[in-house]
Amino acid sequence: MDKKIFEDAVKKIGGNIDDEQIFRFQTYSELLVNWNKKMNLTAVTDPEGISLRHFADSISPLYYVNFPEKSKIIDIGTGAGFPGIPIKIMRPDIEITLMDSLNKRINFLKEVSDKLNLDKTECIHARAEEFSKKATYREKYDIGISRAVAKLKILSEYVIPFVKEGGYFIAMKAKDIEEEIQEAKEIISLLGGRIEEIKEFQIPDTDVTRKLVIIKKVKPTDKKYPRRKIK
Repeated sequence: MDKKIFEDAVKKIGGNIDDEQIFRFQTYSELLVNWNKKMNLTAVTDPEGISLRHFADSISPLYYVNFPEKSKIIDIGTGAGFPGIPIKIMRPDIEITLMDSLNKRINFLKEVSDKLNLDKTECIHARAEEFSKKATYREKYDIGISRAVAKLKILSEYVIPFVKEGGYFIAMKAKDIEEEIQEAKEIISLLGGRIEEIKEFQIPDTDVTRKLVIIKKVKPTDKKYPRRKIK
């Protein structure tokens, strides 16, 4: 991580960051680079890329969407911990669950969580379409979020069942998603969701445009969702 590049990016987003948070991001960056030598966590490992395309990108939703105090958040398909761990570093008051289907990634996330002393952080090795059937997790979260690469209609079926009525699913997508949105509208409605807003911004000091698809959970999800095979 490049400390100055990241601090400048946080200011451009509209945030503030203290020395303890910077230390945690630096430690996270070092762990990411070291672990990436033995397993494929990310293709972006240069200091500037980590600072902007991972860290600044991941914390951006905090400045475009309201995350209530002590929110309960789930990050589906978290991979190397994005966006969940950066969000947790910036907002230690929240409770976060990091879920991924690859156990090696979860082992990495557990080490990151331990080294950074992140309390109220749960790392789960599971498939979302199976785990959301569990009563202790289904419709228990204020916000579900995902930066995964799956199409919106697929992500919606993975994430919305975890979100409580009145909560939100935030999908972090690339710029050109109009077709994805049209394809996803029917299943989002069937899952009990409604697209409330789409916010667009550029990751500071990059040419990357991000869109946040903000979906409100307006009614409970039918128990038949998610389906065993999501298409």
